[in-house]
Amino acid sequence: MTVIKPFRALRPAPEQAKQVSCVPYDVVYEREVRAFISENPLSFLRVTRPEAEFSENENPDSPKVFARARENLQKFINDEIFSSEPESSIYIYCLSTDKHVQTGVVACCSLDEYELGKIKKHEKTRPDKVEDRTGHMVALNAQTGLIFLAFRNTEKIKKLIFETTQSKPIYNFYCSDGVKQTVWRAAMTEDFVSGFTEVPALYIADGHHRLESALLAREILREKNPHHTGAEDYNFVVAGMFPSEDLRILAYNRVVKDLNNLSEAEFFQKARENFFITETSEKVPARKNEFCLYTGAKWYKLNFAAQRARQLNVIERLDVSILQNFLLAPILGIEDPRTDRRIGFVGGARGTDELEKIVDESTAKLAVSMFPTTMDELFAVSDMGEIMPPKSTWFEPKLKDGLLVHLI
Repeated sequence: MTVIKPFRALRPAPEQAKQVSCVPYDVVYEREVRAFISENPLSFLRVTRPEAEFSENENPDSPKVFARARENLQKFINDEIFSSEPESSIYIYCLSTDKHVQTGVVACCSLDEYELGKIKKHEKTRPDKVEDRTGHMVALNAQTGLIFLAFRNTEKIKKLIFETTQSKPIYNFYCSDGVKQTVWRAAMTEDFVSGFTEVPALYIADGHHRLESALLAREILREKNPHHTGAEDYNFVVAGMFPSEDLRILAYNRVVKDLNNLSEAEFFQKARENFFITETSEKVPARKNEFCLYTGAKWYKLNFAAQRARQLNVIERLDVSILQNFLLAPILGIEDPRTDRRIGFVGGARGTDELEKIVDESTAKLAVSMFPTTMDELFAVSDMGEIMPPKSTWFEPKLKDGLLVHLI
């Protein structure tokens, strides 16, 4: 049984929604944020990434940065770019391109259910990133971005979504990335609440850090409230919940700064102990247990032995685990990819050209193009209560920030 709750969204006026909406705060570099807000003063990045309005390398956790976020949000409200919904609502959110469509439900989910394990995770979180968003939420008294959740669909929810999408949307526009954003306000709020009671669990697709931040923000706000009842908005987190069959996972690629004091020849000699390696013109692996590696202006295909893979457990035979356990850790000395500064991660949407650029400009010594993790693998690991290696999944398209804000 899944508990969802309608909420009074703070949202932009329809004529300004396209300008306001922005990518999630954690998928863009600071230089990109500076360019976005310079070109578009209405970008919601002014709220989610306010450090870009200060000098370079400003601490994003500083009180003055959080104060700027609060000022910018209040100015949007004062200028009537944003206003609060007159009544609590549930929304249907569709992201579509020529090749892909995903349609989900936006509502609030119970943080109690997250603590009970009914909202299932598959990644560990970094304390510094959790603290950053916690401070942001508390300073603004708002959750500015949607947690991206997946669920196994039911006929009832499918029917409710379809019926809602037959009405006139409140937003309908294309973003600069070519993804069409369409949002409807659901008239059948109680039917959706009832429908989700038939969903046994929700799964985090994207937003592990924001969910943990919402949990910490709840504790802070609860301590400040002597009349806490459990019904306050800070006890819930706003989420976009999408049927798993609609979702698309792209690869989450790796770049490594050096070869751990090995020559290129020594590196490949060690790698051949576990991988069959050939030079290739291909840049993207065609199947599981296959990797494409770029170094020295050449691409190589690395194949892990299928017989060996069959001997591994569910988590060990994930491609991200194979790469970590048989190449990154034993050869390159990267024991903890969450904290090791020698490794970086590049979302699949940026393509292999970005990997080549990073290596060719000597920012990294090698790059690895990965085969994507599947939804079945994500569900299996989450249902076991286990954790995937860091940066195992990259969902695309990303849910936009700034369209449906939850005030807490």
